[in-house]
Amino acid sequence: MQDKPLVDPTRKPKGFLAFGLAPWAGFGVTFKTLFKKPTTEQYPFKYPPPFPRYHGRHQLNRYADGLEKCVGCELCAWACPADAILVEAGANTEQERFSPGERYGRVYEINYLRCIFCGFCMEACPTRALTMTTFYELSGPTRESMIFTKDQLLAPVVEPMVAPPHPMVPGSTTADYYKGKITGPGPAQVVEDEQGQGEAS
Repeated sequence: MQDKPLVDPTRKPKGFLAFGLAPWAGFGVTFKTLFKKPTTEQYPFKYPPPFPRYHGRHQLNRYADGLEKCVGCELCAWACPADAILVEAGANTEQERFSPGERYGRVYEINYLRCIFCGFCMEACPTRALTMTTFYELSGPTRESMIFTKDQLLAPVVEPMVAPPHPMVPGSTTADYYKGKITGPGPAQVVEDEQGQGEAS
């Protein structure tokens, strides 16, 4: 098989006008931006807003009553191409429940020295427990400090949530949680939390 020539012999050469205007077309981009006001970010004194879909630090989310969404299935760890996620599941009991399922994420770690922020873990999560925030300041003085644990990744408990462990909303099922039907803690959960706080004090 004969190789094709790099230059088409039937192609007509450029005329003088094309050669003369080619440099001006290239310099046009330079002249276009030459007189624009430069954009200087005053970081870190003023934080530039990231794009809404920016992939930053991960977050382990909660349901509206405070229970954790993570069920310890480890699908995020399997989907991670950089092997940056470690998940160890624990069993829920009626006396000590952290999520509306049989298991919960007892150990959850993300090594940000390995993470490439691809978002595969977020897509693999069946309960939307793991999402990615727009927080981008990730640095540390040691390698150990770049391994974020569950306490650092877990979303805070905000009103009217009740901090786990506590039972599910009375009369609800795990399917109600997964379908988003739980809008807040039940009265029994709030009373139990107040009793626990009273005993602790």
